[in-house]
Amino acid sequence: MRFVIVTGMSGGGKSTAMRLLEDMGFYCVDNLPVELIDKFMELLTTPNTEISKVALGVDVRTDQSFLKTEKILRMLRQNGMVFEVLFMDASDSVLLKRYKESRRVHPLCTGETIRLEQGIAKEREILRQVKKDADYVIDTSKMLTRELKAELDRIFLKNEEYNSLIINILSFGFKHGILADADLVFDVRFLPNPFYIDELKYLTGNDRGVQDYVMSFPEAEVFLDKLTDLLDFLIPNYIKEGKYQLVIGIGCTGGKHRSVTLANELYRRLKNHGAGYGVTLNHRDI
Repeated sequence: MRFVIVTGMSGGGKSTAMRLLEDMGFYCVDNLPVELIDKFMELLTTPNTEISKVALGVDVRTDQSFLKTEKILRMLRQNGMVFEVLFMDASDSVLLKRYKESRRVHPLCTGETIRLEQGIAKEREILRQVKKDADYVIDTSKMLTRELKAELDRIFLKNEEYNSLIINILSFGFKHGILADADLVFDVRFLPNPFYIDELKYLTGNDRGVQDYVMSFPEAEVFLDKLTDLLDFLIPNYIKEGKYQLVIGIGCTGGKHRSVTLANELYRRLKNHGAGYGVTLNHRDI
């Protein structure tokens, strides 16, 4: 029996994760009353049950103090019950945006005097310990649904080694503005610009011609080697410090040729690294 508790910030992607787990063959139950959690788990562990994979969704809607839930989960672990905790998260700014777009009411904003920002801050404090103790933390701030599916597949189907770190590689153009949320930014305007080659001008770094041109310069490979070496040092230390998301920006002038090519190459290298962290790739300006 594989038992997964799915929890996290409201708006962090818990419902989407539950739907994806259901597609993977998990028997999913969302917002079961706290008093029934131990009975539910006990029922599923009885002999001859046909259910082998269960996902139970739990959040502050179940019990706004969340103390009962934490107490029951601790008690179940002490009694030898084996389960994993998946914590779905997102940045405060993304949570605010999602709530405003959906026009839903945050579960902790029950009174007219409690603003959305306050509800999110209160919920984050309530879930602080649960997040700290979680087996998996997925930050969906910059994730597409297909990228979340790939992460869940990696954890619950492929059973690969997992570190709770998502690396977001983004190409961009400096003339359109620097990335506001990048942790690391690298400027690749030191390389010759394909924009000035007539047959490459209207292509992008996703096209073979541009890729071959950019990577034909030895400096491109040297840059990637040195950047990969730097990340090999930084990433384990970020993980050790509890960082869940790392945004790496690769910038050139327009964000269409050099930055896209090198972002693609860095993505390929990190994906092949096999270190257990997730990697996503996006091109902002094409």
